Amino acid sequence: MKRILYIFLQLTWGFLQSFIGFVIFLFNLRNERFTYHGALVTKWGLSSSVSLGLFIFIAKDYPACYENGKIIHTKEEMQQRLLVHEYGHTIQSLIFGPLYLILMGIPSCIWAGFPPMVKRRRKKNMPYCKFFTERFANHLGKKVTGEQPL
Repeated sequence: MKRILYIFLQLTWGFLQSFIGFVIFLFNLRNERFTYHGALVTKWGLSSSVSLGLFIFIAKDYPACYENGKIIHTKEEMQQRLLVHEYGHTIQSLIFGPLYLILMGIPSCIWAGFPPMVKRRRKKNMPYCKFFTERFANHLGKKVTGEQPL
């Protein structure tokens, strides 16, 4: 019942982002896909990941996490953590509905890919998930799935 409600709300309250996600999904029909807590997940060739309503697009090859030259999380563990994080963004879509793209999506994209922001993160050695949209997505992903996010 929860999944039906999740899908219904993403297709109504989260219509705009789900529609954009559906269009992108159509261009990625040949890629591997599966469902995760009601969301339709597609592994694509880009190095970044994005959540658009009912649709999650995750990097096909997410790297392992190293600390002091040792692997602390395998590629598979990191991919699962990324999935939990991106699912948190779908919960943001349910909360903010038509305002999701303005309040969460656009700031998140700027933080992720705008060169001055990338440079700032690197210069100050700031974790990606320090930004409010990402921290909130991690919180929601963990709370709803019970799994560890990024």
